[in-house]
Amino acid sequence: MANKPELKPKIALGIAAHPDDLDYGMSGTVAKWAAEGTDVYYLILTNGNKGSADRSISPAALTATRRAEQQAAAKVLGVKDVLFCDYDDGMLEVTMDVKRDIARIIRTVRPEVVMTMDPSVLYSADQGFINHPDHRAAGQATLDAVFPLARDYMSFPELLRDEGLEPHNVSTLLLLNFNLHNYVVNISDTIEQKMTALAAHTSQMPDLPATQARMRQRAALAGTAAGAEYAEEFLRIDIAG
Repeated sequence: MANKPELKPKIALGIAAHPDDLDYGMSGTVAKWAAEGTDVYYLILTNGNKGSADRSISPAALTATRRAEQQAAAKVLGVKDVLFCDYDDGMLEVTMDVKRDIARIIRTVRPEVVMTMDPSVLYSADQGFINHPDHRAAGQATLDAVFPLARDYMSFPELLRDEGLEPHNVSTLLLLNFNLHNYVVNISDTIEQKMTALAAHTSQMPDLPATQARMRQRAALAGTAAGAEYAEEFLRIDIAG
């Protein structure tokens, strides 16, 4: 499918379940936009407190480590700020509390573009993975918050009444789908920032060179299809007003 007109948002918000999720699938685009003047924000919904095989580390220590790693990666990419919720890793659900937390940040940051995981991706037999349930929950809660909960003033009236947060219309969603895409971003100039951002997640990278090689290969394949050296692919939804 032909690529859609290029996005050049003033403000963008990436929403994910765990520290490192956005840096795998979207950080080349994030770095490109930040270099072009976009204010990019991250919202991480879980505390990442179960993402380790190290039996000597406590959940609290792992949370602190992963937050620091995400902040370091975000600095490399030019992200303006990283915002954290504190839902337990592996236990994220599509609840009204989660949707409210996301709607709150959407109304605060007021992004034109929101980036998240496509909740319809359950697994890929070809790629040999099952999508983490937290990823699916984060994606679904984000879609629900974008439309209609952040948009409608009578949804979560306490956000307006108690916090002064006016409703906000998000113009575009970029979903990470793995199999389907209709929008490609040339990240040839920011591929090395993507690799450096991944390297910041030390606790999650038992074999960093292999991870970087895999992500570089994926970006090269996407680039070949787009006529670029490296690219990232998304399923783009331009939301009708």
